Amino acid sequence: MTEVIRTPEEMMQWRKKWSRKSVGFVPTMGALHSGHESLLKKAREENEACVLSIFVNPTQFNDQKDYEKYPLTWDADKQLAQKHEVDVVFAPTFEAIYPDGYKFKVSENNFSLDLCGKDRPGHFDGVLSIVMKLFNIVQPHRAYFGEKDFQQLKLIEDMAKAFFLPVQIVPMPTVREKDGLALSSRNVHLTAEQRQQAPIIYKVISQSQSAQEAEEKLKSQNWLVDYVKDLQGRRYVAVRVGEVRLIDNVKI
Repeated sequence: MTEVIRTPEEMMQWRKKWSRKSVGFVPTMGALHSGHESLLKKAREENEACVLSIFVNPTQFNDQKDYEKYPLTWDADKQLAQKHEVDVVFAPTFEAIYPDGYKFKVSENNFSLDLCGKDRPGHFDGVLSIVMKLFNIVQPHRAYFGEKDFQQLKLIEDMAKAFFLPVQIVPMPTVREKDGLALSSRNVHLTAEQRQQAPIIYKVISQSQSAQEAEEKLKSQNWLVDYVKDLQGRRYVAVRVGEVRLIDNVKI
């Protein structure tokens, strides 16, 4: 039976009971989909205990409207956690997780200022700060992150190394729909027509010879392209399909 824990203190008490056991951790903002399921399956397979966190983190939203419309699907998320035999769902309140009111934060001053960080000031400060807090509370042996958010994954890997955190960061392949669209909680906001068009993003970044060519093709769809950039053997993209900002990346 999956247990729900709401406070850091209770979570740390639970963790003490499992001090001799391996713990796998999947941090999320809820609205779980098949991509999250792949992380939970792996965490369940590789560890004696599995912890899922669900917390819509306001400090990583530079746009308040984006935060307010983030999908909340608690009942479905809890069912999915039980399906994958998650031991604990850690779902704290803002007051519990930010007792200081976000006076203290974790910042990275290089890669976090590029790509999504360039378009979303403060976003990665919020991401790194919440992940650091969650790691300190849950104290997992392994933590699982999808490669769809590859910039985020890389920053979390680097943070763990920089602060000598005793956690193994486990990257997991991007999970896609049959038509190639990367699974994302934001996809629910696409209209039927936009959902039909959105797989073009993956097709274009996979098949184009250069980032410039990919950007021109995406702009020809009358979409606002935040960026297409080739960096360290990877092609990153952020596109606004209507009001929905979608990101993706592929190895090149």
